[in-house]
Amino acid sequence: MPRLDRRSLLTASAASAALTAADAAPVPIIDTHFHLHDQTRPQGAPYPFTPNQPPVLPKDFRASAIPLGISGGIKVEASPWVEDNLWVLMVIHDEPMIVGMVGNLDPSKPEFREYLERYHRNKLFLGIRYGNIWPGHDIVAQVRNPDFIANMKFFAQTRLTFEAANPRLDLVEATLRLAEKVPDLRIVLGHLQALALPAGAALRSYRANLEELRRHNVFVKVSGLHNPRPTQPRPKPFEPAVYRPVMDFIWDIFGEDRLVYAGRNKQALDILMEYFLDKGRPAAEKFFWKNSVPAFRWVHRDPKQPKPGL
Repeated sequence: MPRLDRRSLLTASAASAALTAADAAPVPIIDTHFHLHDQTRPQGAPYPFTPNQPPVLPKDFRASAIPLGISGGIKVEASPWVEDNLWVLMVIHDEPMIVGMVGNLDPSKPEFREYLERYHRNKLFLGIRYGNIWPGHDIVAQVRNPDFIANMKFFAQTRLTFEAANPRLDLVEATLRLAEKVPDLRIVLGHLQALALPAGAALRSYRANLEELRRHNVFVKVSGLHNPRPTQPRPKPFEPAVYRPVMDFIWDIFGEDRLVYAGRNKQALDILMEYFLDKGRPAAEKFFWKNSVPAFRWVHRDPKQPKPGL
């Protein structure tokens, strides 16, 4: 066995210490889902649905995110007004903690391409959200609409992200049909953990659809914890074992390369951090920020944010 000289021993010791320090360092976090709104604007705002809510602006996101170790966030549109895409781009322009936005454009409308080309010029416009979110939005019906599919093929050429929300079994199946018809499309399934696991044949069909989606360029956004009793308050304190079945189900299908994090609830964040660190530091890094890079192609704007590609 070869003998190690003093320099080799010191080098090995330093390398070991560096690895230990890296493992102990906080995992960087990008929150891929939050909303901004301001009902005090002259035109008001359609979201939130309860009137007279105080504004939530970039400074409020910053204030809520930094104490949790979140260094960047992606604003996701909650307003059906097309002009609010511009409002968001204006209010996030000077807030480098916000790394982009997912906007609202309706691919079933004839003016879709005109608006898309207009907003796509802004590097902070990362994609669009569509599904069953607002009245008149129905992805289940639209996947059978040739004009909608043609617009989605046009959209896929921009390399922007399409986020499908909110989760239902029929929406998941419709998203699979869309992925089959537009194979170049990058898709994020929003809030998937909020969908309760069905039973029997419905569960087998749901799993089969998700497994087929896994074959496409699809990511899954985990934006909190599933409430197994939706008509009752969540357990307090949060009990990790209550939420594990849904998380295990999603993990078993999509694994460490397709899940992205969202949220600013400390209890949920702590549970998810423990869940993913149990799978290893690399898996936690992927979930909390690295997978969000290929999922959204967000813009690095602040030196405190982890750098894509590292």
